[in-house]
Amino acid sequence: MDISLKGKRALITGASSGLGEAISKELASSGVNIGLNYHSHPEDADRVSGELEKTGAEVIEFRADVSDSKQAFDMVDFFVKKWGGIDILVNNAGIDGKHALSWEADLSEWEKVVKINLFGPFYCAREALKHMVAQKKGVILNITSVHETIPWSGYGSYTASKAGLSMLSKTMAQEAGSSGVRVLCLAPGAIKTPINQNVWSNPENLNDLVSKIPFGRMGEPEEVARVAAFLVSDAASYITGCTVFVDGAMKDYANFIHGG
Repeated sequence: MDISLKGKRALITGASSGLGEAISKELASSGVNIGLNYHSHPEDADRVSGELEKTGAEVIEFRADVSDSKQAFDMVDFFVKKWGGIDILVNNAGIDGKHALSWEADLSEWEKVVKINLFGPFYCAREALKHMVAQKKGVILNITSVHETIPWSGYGSYTASKAGLSMLSKTMAQEAGSSGVRVLCLAPGAIKTPINQNVWSNPENLNDLVSKIPFGRMGEPEEVARVAAFLVSDAASYITGCTVFVDGAMKDYANFIHGG
């Protein structure tokens, strides 16, 4: 199966660490030119850029807060003008926020999560779609989570934003489908990244987490990245308007593995 992406132009948000870094590396190794968005820690962006450039890919860093509409619009427009178009947008930037039951949640913190996780992808996709629809091709891959379907007490803003992003993606796919543009979601489960190191570095916490995964282990960032590369390639040309889960069956209620 040919999933060659050589010469494609991809903007990846939140690309300086975790899943964004892994997806960037996978796409760069497949010949994609990378627009590497980051919000903070330019030293991490520089490190990732250096690694990507070893593959021969063109890499351009762009610092922007995707929850700010002007910054998001300006970023997409920059890459469109720089490259003469855009083929792939991966909306990866996101946060889970602070734990708080819904009736105890700080409004500003709740809104911050939704702004980054839902408004941010909308802002970037809105601008990218203008160009993709006009050029009659393009793929938008939105990174959601198993928590687009699984409730998570204390993280209502996170679950709401990921579920909302899933439905937004389906709607955009419906709107842009006749133009040959695909929009879909990739939903990771428990993936071993720096953002959840406090869980997997603690044996007790890790055992509790793994008990929720029928496959019996956490996933690796590269396992998500390989699926992302497939989904944005022409090998997945008839996949749109849906969510692909990479979760070791985490959403399948592991507590029922021995029956009801």
